[in-house]
Amino acid sequence: MAMPTSASRWPPLDRTSPIPLYFQIAENLKEAIDAGTIAPGERLDNELELAAQLGVSRPTVRQAIQRLVQQGLVVRRRGLGTVVVTPRILRPVALTSLYDDLVAAKRAPTTAVLSLQEITADDELAQVLSLGAGTPVLSVERLRFADEAPLALMHNYLPAKFLHGRAEADFEQAGLYELLRSSGVQPHAADQVIAARRATAQEARLLRAPRTATVLTMTRTAFDPAGLPIEHGRHAYLADRYSFKMSLIAR
Repeated sequence: MAMPTSASRWPPLDRTSPIPLYFQIAENLKEAIDAGTIAPGERLDNELELAAQLGVSRPTVRQAIQRLVQQGLVVRRRGLGTVVVTPRILRPVALTSLYDDLVAAKRAPTTAVLSLQEITADDELAQVLSLGAGTPVLSVERLRFADEAPLALMHNYLPAKFLHGRAEADFEQAGLYELLRSSGVQPHAADQVIAARRATAQEARLLRAPRTATVLTMTRTAFDPAGLPIEHGRHAYLADRYSFKMSLIAR
């Protein structure tokens, strides 16, 4: 754990401004966190120390810290105080691969292939992928990292003919949709369900998370322009590092 931060790093407060002091303090802290001046894992000074350094009341500091908590920038931990968290990955709900989204966000994605095998479609997979029972299906399970930290556990199924002969290295170096496009298969639309639950023991171990961690789950079936299923995925993301963004339109 890094040493506590100091208010001396921040710009002075403007006491003549109509902007409330708590808001100024919160914005100064947010700018320092965004710039990396205060790094993830670093602990802020306690409320009494910050109040003394800034020449404000303790309730003013508490209100500023609460704003940062609501923004997901810091957490309060018993015995440790207020700690800066690793920024969440905000992913738009669109037909894109996680790998491509991480590259676009400059979050340095890496992938560990946990399993890659050809199986025969059972009744459930055959129905989801519109295949005959017993048709060869490629099953690939991957652990995706962002900035070297585990983020998501992904299990995908697709007709084996689409990526026949692909090796583990291919799935480590590119996203699934990029591989499909390079094989002439174009993702066009998808049905998707997002939910949340407690991580399983295996998920917690692979994601290096507490057994009580919450994961966001995404179940998706993607289709080509002709409406034929091309892949089915079941993914689990660490909820404290990941969130989905949606734009809504009134009907």
